[in-house]
Amino acid sequence: MKNIIELKDIHVSFDGEVILDHFNLAIKDKEFVTLLGPSGCGKTTTLRTIAGFVQPQEGRVLFEGQDISKLPAHKRQVNTVFQRYALFPHYNVYENIAFGLRISKTPEEEIEKRVKEMLALVNLKGYEKRNVSSLSGGQQQRVAIARALVNNPKVLLLDEPLGALDLKLRKGMQNELLRIQRQMGITFIYVTHDQEEALTMSDTVVVMKDGLIQQIGTPEDIYNEPANPFVADFIGESNIFGGKMIRDYLVEFEGIEFPCVDAGFGENVAVDVVVRPEDIEILDAQDGMLCGTVETVTFKGVHYEMMVRSDRFLWKIHSIKCREPGDKIAMKIIPEYIHIMKKEAGTVN
Repeated sequence: MKNIIELKDIHVSFDGEVILDHFNLAIKDKEFVTLLGPSGCGKTTTLRTIAGFVQPQEGRVLFEGQDISKLPAHKRQVNTVFQRYALFPHYNVYENIAFGLRISKTPEEEIEKRVKEMLALVNLKGYEKRNVSSLSGGQQQRVAIARALVNNPKVLLLDEPLGALDLKLRKGMQNELLRIQRQMGITFIYVTHDQEEALTMSDTVVVMKDGLIQQIGTPEDIYNEPANPFVADFIGESNIFGGKMIRDYLVEFEGIEFPCVDAGFGENVAVDVVVRPEDIEILDAQDGMLCGTVETVTFKGVHYEMMVRSDRFLWKIHSIKCREPGDKIAMKIIPEYIHIMKKEAGTVN
Protein backbone atom coordinates (compact mmCIF):
# COMPACT_ATOMS: atom_id res chain seq x y z
CA MET A 1 0.00 0.00 0.00
CA LYS A 2 1.41 3.42 -0.99
CA ASN A 3 2.14 6.28 1.39
CA ILE A 4 -0.38 9.12 1.23
CA ILE A 5 1.28 11.40 3.84
CA GLU A 6 4.99 11.69 4.60
CA LEU A 7 6.55 14.02 7.14
CA LYS A 8 10.24 14.50 6.40
CA ASP A 9 12.52 15.88 9.13
CA ILE A 10 9.83 18.21 10.49
CA HIS A 11 11.06 20.66 13.11
CA VAL A 12 8.60 22.95 14.92
CA SER A 13 9.32 25.22 17.87
CA PHE A 14 7.31 27.95 19.57
CA ASP A 15 9.06 30.69 21.59
CA GLY A 16 12.23 28.61 21.69
CA GLU A 17 10.46 25.45 22.93
CA VAL A 18 10.89 22.46 20.62
CA ILE A 19 7.54 20.80 19.85
CA LEU A 20 8.56 18.44 17.03
CA ASP A 21 12.21 17.48 16.90
CA HIS A 22 13.17 16.55 13.31
CA PHE A 23 10.10 14.34 13.11
CA ASN A 24 9.66 11.65 10.44
CA LEU A 25 6.46 9.72 9.77
CA ALA A 26 4.91 7.88 6.81
CA ILE A 27 1.17 7.13 6.70
CA LYS A 28 -0.30 4.66 4.23
CA ASP A 29 -3.40 5.23 2.14
CA LYS A 30 -6.72 4.07 3.69
CA GLU A 31 -5.05 3.47 7.07
CA PHE A 32 -6.54 4.34 10.46
CA VAL A 33 -3.53 5.84 12.26
CA THR A 34 -3.60 7.10 15.84
CA LEU A 35 -1.11 9.54 17.31
CA LEU A 36 -0.99 8.67 21.01
CA GLY A 37 0.84 10.34 23.85
CA PRO A 38 0.56 12.58 26.91
CA SER A 39 -0.39 16.25 26.73
CA GLY A 40 2.38 18.35 25.22
CA CYS A 41 4.02 15.50 23.29
CA GLY A 42 3.41 17.13 19.88
CA LYS A 43 0.57 15.04 18.51
CA THR A 44 -1.82 17.95 17.81
CA THR A 45 1.04 19.97 16.29
CA THR A 46 1.71 17.01 13.98
CA LEU A 47 -1.93 17.04 12.91
CA ARG A 48 -1.93 20.80 12.37
CA THR A 49 1.27 20.55 10.34
CA ILE A 50 -0.40 18.02 8.02
CA ALA A 51 -3.48 20.26 7.78
CA GLY A 52 -1.40 23.34 6.93
CA PHE A 53 -2.29 25.31 10.07
CA VAL A 54 1.32 25.11 11.35
CA GLN A 55 4.31 25.98 9.15
CA PRO A 56 7.41 24.05 10.31
CA GLN A 57 10.75 25.83 10.52
CA GLU A 58 12.41 22.85 8.83
CA GLY A 59 11.32 19.77 6.89
CA ARG A 60 8.77 18.87 4.23
CA VAL A 61 5.20 17.59 4.10
CA LEU A 62 4.52 15.25 1.18
CA PHE A 63 1.06 14.30 -0.09
CA GLU A 64 1.04 11.37 -2.51
CA GLY A 65 4.72 12.11 -3.13
CA GLN A 66 4.23 15.82 -3.86
CA ASP A 67 5.68 18.51 -1.60
CA ILE A 68 2.76 20.50 -0.13
CA SER A 69 4.76 22.29 2.56
CA LYS A 70 3.93 25.74 1.13
CA LEU A 71 0.37 24.88 0.09
CA PRO A 72 -2.25 26.77 2.17
CA ALA A 73 -4.63 24.76 4.33
CA HIS A 74 -7.73 25.34 2.18
CA LYS A 75 -6.02 23.84 -0.88
CA ARG A 76 -4.93 20.60 0.80
CA GLN A 77 -7.02 17.46 0.27
CA VAL A 78 -7.54 17.03 4.00
CA ASN A 79 -10.27 18.07 6.42
CA THR A 80 -10.21 18.31 10.21
CA VAL A 81 -12.68 17.43 12.98
CA PHE A 82 -11.81 19.15 16.26
CA GLN A 83 -12.78 18.32 19.85
CA ARG A 84 -14.84 21.52 19.81
CA TYR A 85 -16.97 20.82 16.78
CA ALA A 86 -17.16 24.51 15.67
CA LEU A 87 -20.64 24.10 14.17
CA PHE A 88 -22.53 27.20 13.06
CA PRO A 89 -25.29 27.72 15.67
CA HIS A 90 -27.45 29.85 13.35
CA TYR A 91 -27.55 27.07 10.69
CA ASN A 92 -29.55 23.87 10.78
CA VAL A 93 -27.99 20.44 10.28
CA TYR A 94 -28.40 20.53 6.49
CA GLU A 95 -26.78 23.95 6.08
CA ASN A 96 -23.89 23.07 8.42
CA ILE A 97 -23.03 20.05 6.28
CA ALA A 98 -23.56 21.96 3.02
CA PHE A 99 -21.40 24.94 4.04
CA GLY A 100 -18.16 23.85 2.38
CA LEU A 101 -19.94 22.87 -0.82
CA ARG A 102 -21.58 26.29 -1.02
CA ILE A 103 -18.21 28.00 -0.53
CA SER A 104 -16.86 26.02 -3.49
CA LYS A 105 -19.96 27.00 -5.55
CA THR A 106 -21.15 23.40 -6.01
CA PRO A 107 -24.47 23.19 -7.95
CA GLU A 108 -27.52 22.94 -5.68
CA GLU A 109 -28.57 19.58 -7.07
CA GLU A 110 -25.14 18.13 -6.26
CA ILE A 111 -25.21 19.71 -2.78
CA GLU A 112 -28.54 18.06 -2.00
CA LYS A 113 -27.32 14.67 -3.23
CA ARG A 114 -24.10 14.75 -1.24
CA VAL A 115 -25.63 16.11 1.97
CA LYS A 116 -28.23 13.33 1.90
CA GLU A 117 -25.46 10.77 1.42
CA MET A 118 -23.61 12.17 4.44
CA LEU A 119 -26.75 12.20 6.60
CA ALA A 120 -27.27 8.53 5.80
CA LEU A 121 -23.59 7.77 6.47
CA VAL A 122 -23.66 9.28 9.96
CA ASN A 123 -27.16 7.97 10.79
CA LEU A 124 -28.85 11.39 10.91
CA LYS A 125 -31.54 10.94 8.28
CA GLY A 126 -34.55 13.10 9.16
CA TYR A 127 -32.46 15.64 11.12
CA GLU A 128 -31.94 18.03 8.19
CA LYS A 129 -33.98 20.90 9.63
CA ARG A 130 -32.92 20.51 13.25
CA ASN A 131 -30.98 23.36 14.80
CA VAL A 132 -27.56 22.06 15.82
CA SER A 133 -27.88 23.60 19.30
CA SER A 134 -30.80 21.22 19.97
CA LEU A 135 -28.66 18.12 19.29
CA SER A 136 -26.85 15.92 21.79
CA GLY A 137 -23.06 15.92 21.91
CA GLY A 138 -22.87 12.70 19.92
CA GLN A 139 -25.24 14.03 17.26
CA GLN A 140 -23.26 17.27 16.98
CA GLN A 141 -20.13 15.24 16.49
CA ARG A 142 -21.79 13.31 13.65
CA VAL A 143 -22.69 16.61 11.98
CA ALA A 144 -19.07 17.76 12.29
CA ILE A 145 -17.86 14.49 10.73
CA ALA A 146 -20.41 14.75 7.90
CA ARG A 147 -19.36 18.35 7.21
CA ALA A 148 -15.72 17.29 7.06
CA LEU A 149 -16.43 14.35 4.73
CA VAL A 150 -18.90 15.96 2.32
CA ASN A 151 -16.05 17.51 0.28
CA ASN A 152 -14.58 14.02 -0.30
CA PRO A 153 -11.17 14.62 1.29
CA LYS A 154 -8.53 11.93 0.86
CA VAL A 155 -7.48 12.31 4.51
CA LEU A 156 -9.57 13.11 7.59
CA LEU A 157 -7.76 14.52 10.62
CA LEU A 158 -9.47 14.04 13.99
CA ASP A 159 -8.14 15.94 17.01
CA GLU A 160 -9.54 14.22 20.14
CA PRO A 161 -13.08 14.36 18.68
CA LEU A 162 -14.59 12.14 21.40
CA GLY A 163 -13.10 13.97 24.37
CA ALA A 164 -16.29 15.86 25.23
CA LEU A 165 -18.52 12.77 25.25
CA ASP A 166 -19.43 10.56 28.21
CA LEU A 167 -17.92 7.07 28.41
CA LYS A 168 -20.84 5.08 26.97
CA LEU A 169 -21.37 7.48 24.07
CA ARG A 170 -17.63 7.63 23.41
CA LYS A 171 -17.43 3.86 23.04
CA GLY A 172 -20.41 3.87 20.68
CA MET A 173 -18.82 6.60 18.56
CA GLN A 174 -15.57 4.64 18.36
CA ASN A 175 -17.48 1.92 16.51
CA GLU A 176 -19.22 4.52 14.34
CA LEU A 177 -15.91 6.12 13.32
CA LEU A 178 -14.47 2.74 12.40
CA ARG A 179 -17.55 1.94 10.32
CA ILE A 180 -17.39 5.30 8.53
CA GLN A 181 -13.67 4.96 7.82
CA ARG A 182 -14.10 1.47 6.37
CA GLN A 183 -17.16 2.49 4.36
CA MET A 184 -15.53 5.64 2.93
CA GLY A 185 -12.18 3.96 2.33
CA ILE A 186 -10.15 7.05 3.25
CA THR A 187 -7.22 7.69 5.57
CA PHE A 188 -8.04 8.69 9.15
CA ILE A 189 -5.34 10.30 11.31
CA TYR A 190 -6.60 10.40 14.88
CA VAL A 191 -5.17 12.15 17.94
CA THR A 192 -5.87 10.93 21.47
CA HIS A 193 -4.25 10.49 24.87
CA ASP A 194 -6.63 7.60 25.64
CA GLN A 195 -4.71 4.33 25.38
CA GLU A 196 -7.79 2.11 25.18
CA GLU A 197 -9.23 4.25 22.37
CA ALA A 198 -6.00 3.94 20.39
CA LEU A 199 -5.79 0.17 20.82
CA THR A 200 -9.47 -0.32 19.95
CA MET A 201 -9.65 1.71 16.76
CA SER A 202 -6.29 1.77 15.01
CA ASP A 203 -4.52 -0.11 12.26
CA THR A 204 -1.32 1.62 13.36
CA VAL A 205 -0.45 3.40 16.62
CA VAL A 206 2.28 6.06 16.82
CA VAL A 207 3.38 6.57 20.44
CA MET A 208 4.91 10.01 21.03
CA LYS A 209 6.80 11.75 23.81
CA ASP A 210 8.52 15.16 23.83
CA GLY A 211 8.17 15.66 20.08
CA LEU A 212 9.71 12.29 19.24
CA ILE A 213 8.27 8.96 18.15
CA GLN A 214 8.84 6.24 20.74
CA GLN A 215 7.30 3.34 18.79
CA ILE A 216 5.18 2.65 15.71
CA GLY A 217 3.25 -0.60 15.31
CA THR A 218 -0.05 -2.42 15.36
CA PRO A 219 -2.02 -2.22 18.62
CA GLU A 220 -0.95 -5.81 19.37
CA ASP A 221 2.74 -5.00 18.81
CA ILE A 222 2.61 -1.85 20.92
CA TYR A 223 0.92 -3.63 23.81
CA ASN A 224 2.73 -6.97 23.72
CA GLU A 225 6.21 -5.79 22.66
CA PRO A 226 6.79 -2.27 24.01
CA ALA A 227 10.01 -0.72 22.75
CA ASN A 228 10.96 0.99 26.01
CA PRO A 229 9.72 1.56 29.57
CA PHE A 230 7.79 4.70 28.57
CA VAL A 231 5.69 2.79 26.04
CA ALA A 232 5.23 -0.13 28.44
CA ASP A 233 4.04 2.18 31.20
CA PHE A 234 1.91 4.46 29.00
CA ILE A 235 0.10 1.68 27.13
CA GLY A 236 -1.90 -0.21 29.73
CA GLU A 237 -0.29 -0.97 33.07
CA SER A 238 3.03 -2.67 33.71
CA ASN A 239 5.42 -3.90 36.34
CA ILE A 240 8.83 -2.60 35.22
CA PHE A 241 11.95 -3.65 37.11
CA GLY A 242 15.67 -3.87 36.59
CA GLY A 243 17.11 -7.30 35.89
CA LYS A 244 20.09 -9.07 34.35
CA MET A 245 20.12 -11.04 31.12
CA ILE A 246 22.16 -14.13 32.06
CA ARG A 247 22.19 -15.34 28.44
CA ASP A 248 19.73 -15.74 25.61
CA TYR A 249 16.34 -16.94 26.91
CA LEU A 250 17.34 -16.64 30.59
CA VAL A 251 16.87 -13.53 32.76
CA GLU A 252 17.41 -12.87 36.45
CA PHE A 253 15.28 -10.59 38.63
CA GLU A 254 14.27 -10.77 42.28
CA GLY A 255 17.41 -12.90 42.71
CA ILE A 256 15.74 -15.70 40.72
CA GLU A 257 16.51 -16.95 37.22
CA PHE A 258 13.52 -17.16 34.86
CA PRO A 259 13.31 -18.62 31.36
CA CYS A 260 12.08 -16.08 28.77
CA VAL A 261 11.65 -15.85 25.00
CA ASP A 262 14.02 -12.92 24.32
CA ALA A 263 17.55 -13.08 22.94
CA GLY A 264 20.29 -10.88 21.52
CA PHE A 265 21.05 -8.75 24.58
CA GLY A 266 24.37 -10.41 25.39
CA GLU A 267 25.46 -12.20 28.59
CA ASN A 268 25.24 -10.79 32.11
CA VAL A 269 23.84 -7.50 30.79
CA ALA A 270 21.62 -5.14 32.81
CA VAL A 271 18.14 -4.98 31.29
CA ASP A 272 14.63 -3.82 32.10
CA VAL A 273 11.97 -6.45 32.69
CA VAL A 274 8.29 -5.83 31.93
CA VAL A 275 5.42 -7.99 33.21
CA ARG A 276 1.79 -6.99 32.69
CA PRO A 277 -0.40 -7.23 35.83
CA GLU A 278 -2.89 -9.55 34.10
CA ASP A 279 -0.10 -11.97 33.12
CA ILE A 280 0.71 -13.01 36.70
CA GLU A 281 -0.96 -16.13 38.05
CA ILE A 282 -1.60 -16.33 41.79
CA LEU A 283 -0.62 -19.56 43.56
CA ASP A 284 -0.45 -20.68 47.16
CA ALA A 285 2.77 -19.50 48.82
CA GLN A 286 4.29 -23.00 48.99
CA ASP A 287 3.79 -23.58 45.25
CA GLY A 288 6.22 -21.06 43.75
CA MET A 289 9.67 -19.48 43.95
CA LEU A 290 8.56 -15.84 43.68
CA CYS A 291 6.57 -15.01 46.80
CA GLY A 292 5.10 -11.91 48.37
CA THR A 293 2.57 -10.46 50.77
CA VAL A 294 -0.68 -8.83 49.65
CA GLU A 295 -0.72 -5.20 50.82
CA THR A 296 -3.90 -3.81 49.23
CA VAL A 297 -6.88 -5.14 47.27
CA THR A 298 -9.15 -3.00 45.05
CA PHE A 299 -12.23 -4.30 43.23
CA LYS A 300 -12.18 -3.04 39.60
CA GLY A 301 -15.34 -4.67 38.28
CA VAL A 302 -13.87 -7.23 35.88
CA HIS A 303 -10.95 -8.10 38.17
CA TYR A 304 -9.29 -7.39 41.50
CA GLU A 305 -6.18 -5.23 41.61
CA MET A 306 -3.71 -6.35 44.25
CA MET A 307 -0.45 -4.73 45.31
CA VAL A 308 1.95 -7.44 46.46
CA ARG A 309 5.23 -6.78 48.29
CA SER A 310 8.04 -9.22 47.48
CA ASP A 311 11.58 -9.19 48.86
CA ARG A 312 12.65 -6.42 46.43
CA PHE A 313 9.67 -4.99 44.54
CA LEU A 314 6.04 -3.94 44.83
CA TRP A 315 4.03 -5.89 42.23
CA LYS A 316 0.68 -4.99 40.71
CA ILE A 317 -1.52 -8.00 39.91
CA HIS A 318 -4.88 -8.15 38.12
CA SER A 319 -6.79 -11.34 38.80
CA ILE A 320 -10.33 -12.67 39.10
CA LYS A 321 -9.07 -14.47 42.20
CA CYS A 322 -9.15 -12.35 45.33
CA ARG A 323 -6.71 -12.63 48.20
CA GLU A 324 -6.87 -10.61 51.40
CA PRO A 325 -4.34 -8.06 52.69
CA GLY A 326 -1.69 -9.89 54.68
CA ASP A 327 -2.02 -13.14 52.68
CA LYS A 328 1.21 -14.79 51.57
CA ILE A 329 1.08 -15.79 47.89
CA ALA A 330 3.33 -17.06 45.11
CA MET A 331 3.42 -15.50 41.63
CA LYS A 332 3.77 -17.60 38.47
CA ILE A 333 4.95 -15.94 35.24
CA ILE A 334 5.37 -18.04 32.09
CA PRO A 335 8.28 -17.23 29.71
CA GLU A 336 6.01 -15.65 27.04
CA TYR A 337 4.82 -13.03 29.53
CA ILE A 338 8.29 -11.79 30.48
CA HIS A 339 9.34 -8.93 28.16
CA ILE A 340 12.95 -7.76 28.07
CA MET A 341 14.10 -4.27 27.03
CA LYS A 342 17.38 -2.36 27.00
CA LYS A 343 18.16 -0.80 30.35
CA GLU A 344 17.10 2.81 30.91
CA ALA A 345 18.14 5.09 33.74
CA GLY A 346 15.76 5.32 36.68
CA THR A 347 14.35 1.79 36.62
CA VAL A 348 14.02 0.07 40.00
CA ASN A 349 16.71 -2.58 40.44
